[in-house]
Amino acid sequence: MSHSRRLQALSIEEVQARFGQWRQSRQGKVPIPDELWAAAAAVAQRDGVNRTAAALRLDGGKLKRRMRATAVAVPRKSRPPAFVELTALTPVSLPEYTIELEGRNGKLRIHCKAATAAELSVLSRALWDLAC
Repeated sequence: MSHSRRLQALSIEEVQARFGQWRQSRQGKVPIPDELWAAAAAVAQRDGVNRTAAALRLDGGKLKRRMRATAVAVPRKSRPPAFVELTALTPVSLPEYTIELEGRNGKLRIHCKAATAAELSVLSRALWDLAC
């Protein structure tokens, strides 16, 4: 088992016992060993900073900083989004055309939205040829 997995598998009671042993055996004002900080950070990732700091009699702010420094990562379960908004992509304004044709036999007026000028030109030519 890797070192980080062993740390993640520790219970708060096991880490509490390690801190108790260290506190009883230390000589003077010796800083907490990195291994104990890593174990505390792993437990805090799983059980929460406040609970862990209180149980191990540690400064919660210092424990948070140590957690960032040791970067103990617990894989997070990703949840599917609860809400997904789907929007239709439509242009702000549709092109609008009016074509008027006038000849010997009459007038032809075509008003259209969302058509290209080329499409209207072909349509008007076909209709004009039919009418005349």
